[in-house]
Amino acid sequence: MRTKFAIIIGCCTLVFGNTAFAHRIDEYLQATVFSLEENRVQASMRLIPGVVVAPSVIATIDRNGDGAFSDDEEKSYSRQVLDELTVTIDARSVRPRLISWSFPDAARLRDGIGEIHIEYELELPHGNSHRSVIVENHHLSNTSVYLMNVLVPKDPGILLLAQKRNSKQSLYELDFQQQGNAAAAPLWTRARIWFDGIQVAALFRLGMRHIAEGTDHLLFLLALLLPAPLLVTGAKWGPPKVVRQSLLRILGIVTAFTIGHSITLTLAALGAVGVPSRPVEVLIAVSIFISAVHAFRPIFPGKEALIAGFFGLIHGLAFAATLDRLGLGRWERVAGILSFNLGIETMQMFVVAAVLPSLILLSATRAYPVLRIVGAIFAAAASAGWVVERLFGVNADIDTIVNAFAQHSVLIAVGLFLISVGSRFLLSPRAPGTAVPAQTIQLEMNSPWRG
Repeated sequence: MRTKFAIIIGCCTLVFGNTAFAHRIDEYLQATVFSLEENRVQASMRLIPGVVVAPSVIATIDRNGDGAFSDDEEKSYSRQVLDELTVTIDARSVRPRLISWSFPDAARLRDGIGEIHIEYELELPHGNSHRSVIVENHHLSNTSVYLMNVLVPKDPGILLLAQKRNSKQSLYELDFQQQGNAAAAPLWTRARIWFDGIQVAALFRLGMRHIAEGTDHLLFLLALLLPAPLLVTGAKWGPPKVVRQSLLRILGIVTAFTIGHSITLTLAALGAVGVPSRPVEVLIAVSIFISAVHAFRPIFPGKEALIAGFFGLIHGLAFAATLDRLGLGRWERVAGILSFNLGIETMQMFVVAAVLPSLILLSATRAYPVLRIVGAIFAAAASAGWVVERLFGVNADIDTIVNAFAQHSVLIAVGLFLISVGSRFLLSPRAPGTAVPAQTIQLEMNSPWRG
């Protein structure tokens, strides 16, 4: 367990930069890793006080002030930590059971290099297959930072569905499906478990949620769709195509993207290919930047479907990483890929259907160049920020900014549709072959991406 714990904390270090071991000297780092078993959750806590907060932590442990930690003081502090956890399982309050603890001496804590280890377990009530575990850590919250994660289950009958955290990670919610020891069951029984609609539906929902929350994937697709209804005049985007041509081009883009990410999703999920996550995430950001530049000025006109298919291969590797974290066996991955991918495609089609009428309606008006240019600039700025974040580990809060827009996606889609309908009546249409408005041309001429 300790080895797994070290591995997962190392992964957290890579994901969160240097937070885990080079945290600020005025912070109390509390990292928790959960391990799932049938009807049981075991947790390992690692508590590391910085040198500024260490004296107050030492004073809390060393109640008699003799400068040493007795067994009773260590056990009492461990129980205090657990008492300040709020745990609910399937909407019922549960009290953690202390298993073990280990403490360094006070001098190591005072120097900021000591680590306290506490292990506890949570008993799960019998009878439920869908589990929801919520843990909130209130211990020394004024000076603490938190990390919470879960190990990939060894039991193939346990399927991770979702993890949610607040901004501080002091609140952690874990949803998972428990089907018993599926690995020991006959093949037909395992098939029934998968296709009885429970796990299939869960992975379908996971796929939908993954693409809905994957703002970088959607931003790539939307940026590529922005110029899809337009013809190319010279080296610029010109008048709109006829509706049938626009629909065919958009259908080609979406289909190519689907084929591309389905190929690598399948290969990676089955273990046939493997690429480190950081290069994949950087390339995804690069794909958004390229599609944004293309939306501003055509750089591969008529080849949007090929570009969507090529970059879809890269996006599929990121989708596969989500399945990989679920701990599925090889047979389960086959069914899981189908369910997960169907969820991705369903949500993807919802998004395209929501914006497609607006794009086609607006493309025939003089307002569309403004929408296209503003959308291209937003996508390029976001992708550039993601490249910097993912390549150099710099926090530019791009996710926060993009997610702020994504949270109001329904209102934005409705507003865009109302604007598109109003524009057809209030603004004169752009007939095929007409020039782009002078204001838009001037905006393009002054842009740093002028082609």
